[in-house]
Amino acid sequence: MMIKYIFTVTAYLSMGCLLNAKDIDLNSPNGRVLVSIFTNETINLKASFDGKHLFSVEDISMELDDGRILGRGYRVKKSRIRPYFQKIVPVLKEKVSEIRDVYNELIIDFKGGYALKVRAYDNGVSYRFVTYFKSDITVVAENMLVKFNEGDSAYFQKSPGFQSSYETPYQHKKTNDIKETGLCGLPFLVVPDQGSRVLVTESDLDDYPGLWLKKTADNSFTATHAPYPVSFTTDESKPYGIGQVKETADFIAKTKGFRSFPWRVFAIAETDADLLTNTLVYQLAKPLQIGDPSWIKTGVVTFDWWGRRSVYGVDFKAGVNTATAKYFIDFASAFGFEYFLFDDGWSAQDDITKMHPDLDMVEVMAYARKKKVKIMLWVIWSAFEKDWEGNFNRFEKWGIEGIKFDFMNRDDQVMVQFYHRAAKEAAKRKMVLNFHGAYKPTGLRRAYPNVTTREALIEFEYNGWTKHVTPTHDNLLPYLRMVTGPMDYIPYTTNNAQKDDFRNNGNKPMGQGTRAHSMALFVILESPMQMLPDSPSAYLREHECTTFIAEIPTEWDEIKVLRAKIGNYTILARRNGNDWFVGASTDWQARDFELSFDFLGEGTYDMEFIEDGPNAATTAIDYVRRMEEVTSRTKKEIHMVQGGGWIAKIIRR
Repeated sequence: MMIKYIFTVTAYLSMGCLLNAKDIDLNSPNGRVLVSIFTNETINLKASFDGKHLFSVEDISMELDDGRILGRGYRVKKSRIRPYFQKIVPVLKEKVSEIRDVYNELIIDFKGGYALKVRAYDNGVSYRFVTYFKSDITVVAENMLVKFNEGDSAYFQKSPGFQSSYETPYQHKKTNDIKETGLCGLPFLVVPDQGSRVLVTESDLDDYPGLWLKKTADNSFTATHAPYPVSFTTDESKPYGIGQVKETADFIAKTKGFRSFPWRVFAIAETDADLLTNTLVYQLAKPLQIGDPSWIKTGVVTFDWWGRRSVYGVDFKAGVNTATAKYFIDFASAFGFEYFLFDDGWSAQDDITKMHPDLDMVEVMAYARKKKVKIMLWVIWSAFEKDWEGNFNRFEKWGIEGIKFDFMNRDDQVMVQFYHRAAKEAAKRKMVLNFHGAYKPTGLRRAYPNVTTREALIEFEYNGWTKHVTPTHDNLLPYLRMVTGPMDYIPYTTNNAQKDDFRNNGNKPMGQGTRAHSMALFVILESPMQMLPDSPSAYLREHECTTFIAEIPTEWDEIKVLRAKIGNYTILARRNGNDWFVGASTDWQARDFELSFDFLGEGTYDMEFIEDGPNAATTAIDYVRRMEEVTSRTKKEIHMVQGGGWIAKIIRR
């Protein structure tokens, strides 16, 4: 059926026909997704999967300051449908080494100098405005009213306003019960009682503010964006907060009139497992903008934020100093970890030209080069921007190979521009980037793969002062935040605790769940750059586990979802070359599974795995390491205690 459908569309196009009807149907390549577009006085859209209605979008429009409203009252000039079949080879293999990019695209040209593009994929729907104006424009608002079905529920993050780092706990409520106060951040996942899930997000965000949703009626949500900022906070006694918005204009963007606007993305997943393999944000993003990206190196990062506070068994006083830096570098070199990051403290927070007096950066850099360890530096974005060119020059002269920008906490147009400027300039200097205090991923990493990872989630650090980072939370992230892109969760702590033993300690955080759970996150959670939270002293003490982690890659050729239920459990198999790695985690409920290894190729494999120990239900650090021989015909029972996990590396002989 799929082949017949594609040939039908192709034959239709070869005749050069144009669609002139006001109502247009667009099918996905396999025919299961149907998008109906209605262009009368307003533009409306309805989407269904296997004949069942999923959602509708009404009043797709854009208001300009000169009174024009794109999408309202303009006549259709022409429209056309084209099929696309292409292959995307990601520079960084965050999920897979090759993406099959197949879709049908509808372009509707309107009188008035603009168009609407709509794409139907087998696993999603997207649309965007394209304008062809000769002069710049000011966008007052972009509108869409999204309506879901009665009885649907949603997983989402709530924020009181636009100043946000996307670090609030996930909520799960019936869409009817979501309050109209505050904003709903993206991704926003809608789950019906029966049927396919819909995850709302965006892609190719550039020179424009990020999209948020605001509850309006029972099952309806309207689009909203941060207004354009006109003044900012400057209180130097609060360096983390410098550059936040004080006053705003009555529009959301000043931008070029000849451009494409961000894609509004509705990923469709028949099962929870389908969310884990969805790559639409990447597929819809701007293609590679770097001529030769071969210099970009991924890997594991050890850093000193918490680690320097728990160093022991050495002959120096740990802190922000040259001796501690060399200790971290020695550790990274011994295990083959690629990077060491100086976190907050290496310089004055508001003036990065003022280095800590106990730190000799020239000596540290020479030592790191000798040990073949790359150095990254943490900075507050606003402090760095004070002397943009000078700071980049200084870092480049030192030989710095990566920057971690922090505390942006906004996604208005000006801040989105900052991300793009940083990515472009860092690429020129051959530096990788990690964004913290960040907005959600929207595909920038495809254009600039030196943007290796980012935060925009509640991650390990929240163990220092909250109880948010539970095994349940760990089993929400893959189905929500991870769908949009890599995330800097900072997995694998050796300070593991069961629920009753967990305590907050900002200087030496514990992790909730077992040792095997913490290690399994290294496979489950995607990030081409994985960071380690503990000190080298702790990891050297746990040499067996650390050696295991050191042999896990951070890029992947293939993914297989073995078991998946949002918020409850996740079991993934990932391939790198000929070898496979399996990660399994559960929430606060103990679980048993039978795993089939039919994803393996021919031949015999040696499997080394770490599972919850016999006492892990009461003492979370307890684990057992075992070895077995497996083939594609092997089936194995695994047991995870509450908050538990299981991790395996399967090496082909």
